Amino acid sequence: MVKALIFDVDGTLADTERDGHRVAFNRAFEAANLDWNWSVELYGQLLSVTGGKERILHYIQQYSPDFEPPTDLKTFIAGLHAAKTEHYCQLLAEGSIPLRPGVERLLAEARQTGIRLAIATTTTLPNVTVLLEHTLGKDSIDWFDIIGAGDIVPAKKPAPDIYDYVLEQMGWAPEDCLALEDSENGLISATQARLKTVITINDYTRNHSFENAALVLDGFGEPDAPFQAIAGNAFGATYFSIELAHLL
Repeated sequence: MVKALIFDVDGTLADTERDGHRVAFNRAFEAANLDWNWSVELYGQLLSVTGGKERILHYIQQYSPDFEPPTDLKTFIAGLHAAKTEHYCQLLAEGSIPLRPGVERLLAEARQTGIRLAIATTTTLPNVTVLLEHTLGKDSIDWFDIIGAGDIVPAKKPAPDIYDYVLEQMGWAPEDCLALEDSENGLISATQARLKTVITINDYTRNHSFENAALVLDGFGEPDAPFQAIAGNAFGATYFSIELAHLL
């Protein structure tokens, strides 16, 4: 029986990548007088690198190798990423990024049935808390026993560090938990931490490899808006629920 759900954030709780983080990066670039612009297609390629600061560094190395930052590179990237976070939080405050269908229902059902909740993500803690506050209310932060986020661990996904950290902090055994992810890197991270994992794909991750997932869905679904099971046994369910979580 599942005792805890551990959620990824970007792409899992909400479709934050294309219309959130990407837009915020571009606004930060423009404010810094940089001629960089990450298109929808390019950003999909950059998502192979987890972590915003790491993504900027990868872009400089692979797409703009002649760029010379006004200060040392590490400090420049940190400042640019901080500005991007401010723009992202503003997008959330404007209500531009809703939760994915089924997320609010699933969280409510977990709380009603005594299932513990946690978050394991590579995004920063402010990104997580602002998303929760503007979609579920300020009290929702307290729904989660722990929020493992950002640079709290040495290595980001696909390394298992963030999941190992959450499990260790809560004293949870991997076999008692279920991870909910949207990407191949997230799946690798969770399975290396010995977690059974459910994938809900999105436009950026639908072509990823999810060979080791317990179940692959096109979303969590709702009673009046069923999901499509792409791989794995959904046991006849039409939307993801705690009952289905126990069956996996």
